[in-house]
Amino acid sequence: MALVHEFENSGSWLFKRRGWLPVLLIVAGIVMMYLGNRQAILFDLRDEMIFLGVSLFGQLIRILTVGFAPCNTSGRNTKAGQIADELNVTGIYSVVRHPLYLGNFFIILGPVLFLRSAWFAVVTCLIFWLYYERIMFAEEQFLRRKFGDVYDKWSETVSAFIPIFSKFIPPKLTFSVRNVLRREYHSFFIVFIIFTLLDLFRNYFLTEKIYLTRIWMYLFISAAFVWIVIRMIDKLTKWMEVKGR
Repeated sequence: MALVHEFENSGSWLFKRRGWLPVLLIVAGIVMMYLGNRQAILFDLRDEMIFLGVSLFGQLIRILTVGFAPCNTSGRNTKAGQIADELNVTGIYSVVRHPLYLGNFFIILGPVLFLRSAWFAVVTCLIFWLYYERIMFAEEQFLRRKFGDVYDKWSETVSAFIPIFSKFIPPKLTFSVRNVLRREYHSFFIVFIIFTLLDLFRNYFLTEKIYLTRIWMYLFISAAFVWIVIRMIDKLTKWMEVKGR
C-alpha cells in the first residue's frame, strides 16, 4: 500500500477513535503521579489556575471556531465519516486550517502541565502530533477530493496548525451563542472532570485519603451545574437549534 493511502486509512481509523487520546493520557498521567516524585505535585493554587487557564484557552479557540461556523463544517464530522457541505475559509479558518485540533491541544496541555513533568509534557506533545497528524491528513485528503483546486489554493496560504493572524478574513456569519452552547457544553465539562480526577488521585497518592481540594470541588460542582442546566435545555427544548448552523 502506498504511504499516502496508508496515512489516509490510519487517519480515518484514528478519527473515528479520536476520543481515546484524552482517556489514554489521563491514565498515563495518573500512573506517572503514582510512580513519580509526588512532592512535585503538591497543591499550588496559582499554578493550577494557570493550568486550568491553558485548557480554557483551548476551549475558547473551539468556541470561536464553532460560534461562527455554518452547518456541516467545523467538526460536524461523524463516527461514520467526514461531512463538509462547504469549505470554511473565513474567520479563524483564514488563519489556521485545523483550529479545533489546535484548541484540543491546549485543552490537553493544561492537565499535562498539572503533572509538573517536563519529559511527560514533551512526550505528550509528540504523541499528540503523531496522533492528530494522521487525522488531519485524512481530513485534508477528503476535502481535496471534494473541493479540488479551491481547497489547494486555500491550503497553500493558510498554515495547518500555527495561526498566521495577518491573513485574517472576517467571518461570513455572526457569532451564535446558542450554537456554541449546543456543541461545546460537553467538552467544557470534560475539562473540569479531568482536573478533578487528577486532584482526587493526587490527594490520595499523597495522603492515602480520598478527598478533593476545596477549590477543585467548588469548580467541579459549578461546572456540573452548568452542564446539567444546558443539558436539560438541549434535551427538553429547541432553543439551541439555529437554522443554518
